[in-house]
Amino acid sequence: MKWADNGRKQMHKGANSIGNLFVEGFHYLGLFAIGGVTAWASVMAFMGMLDKGQVTVDDILLLFIYLELGAMVGIYFKTNHLPIRFLLYIAITALTRYLIGDVSHHKAPDIGLLYLCGGIFFLALSVLAVRFASYKFPSSKAIDATGDVVGDNFSEK
Repeated sequence: MKWADNGRKQMHKGANSIGNLFVEGFHYLGLFAIGGVTAWASVMAFMGMLDKGQVTVDDILLLFIYLELGAMVGIYFKTNHLPIRFLLYIAITALTRYLIGDVSHHKAPDIGLLYLCGGIFFLALSVLAVRFASYKFPSSKAIDATGDVVGDNFSEK
């Protein structure tokens, strides 16, 4: 029954190839869509600033958020890894933008100000923890240019 086993392996290999094609196609389509929408949103925000004739710190921080989103998409496109630090940077920038907007509109300080500052502080601690963990415990899996894990026991090469 060697022919049946070979047929099964060929069928499995073909199904994996077709499945990988669809998954990677969806992956790239999604990344291009997210990248395109991010670029479009940043251009529209910039055009809005030009139309207003002035730029505020809120506007600049919004552009930084778009920049970080674009960088995150680019890194994910190149490495197939989502950098959690970039999400934390975006969250810090978003909270800072909200904080500056709150303070600049001369709203009376209240407990919300402490919550925002505490949130920024805890996010900064999270960045520190993630950086320390990635330094102390680096990933043991190597990823090749195609995004496949190199050196594991599960891949069929």
